[in-house]
Amino acid sequence: MIRVIAVCVFRNGDRILVAEGVDDVKRERFARPLGGAVEQGETASQAVVREIREELRQNAIDLRLLGVLENIFEYQGKPAHEVVFVYDGRLEDASCYDVPELPMYEAGWSSPASWRALDAFGGDCRLVPEGLSELLGRPAGAKSE
Repeated sequence: MIRVIAVCVFRNGDRILVAEGVDDVKRERFARPLGGAVEQGETASQAVVREIREELRQNAIDLRLLGVLENIFEYQGKPAHEVVFVYDGRLEDASCYDVPELPMYEAGWSSPASWRALDAFGGDCRLVPEGLSELLGRPAGAKSE
């Protein structure tokens, strides 16, 4: 089954807000912008707003669609397929940009969301979905000088 999700890239200088996860089967860490499944009867942008409220208890504003990615991958030993609507946006509460981490309130995330530099991904923690780095204008695994 193909899952439709919507995520939002919140920028803070050269950093973006991500939540980290682990694939226990592959023993790999990954980071993903916040968001989640688009539910029946809602648009992708409505899903982003709802998911950010659920995950951070914050309001996502000024949403702008950056692109749509198709992501076929394996997670926890099972095949998965997602269509990902990627938005750019802002958190309404400006104080969120002054702290290194934000608590996550939705089940399934074991650590807080954190601001990470785009050039910090690769090696021990990759940015997902595939193609997101390129969509954001940085080749996957590229380091800034």
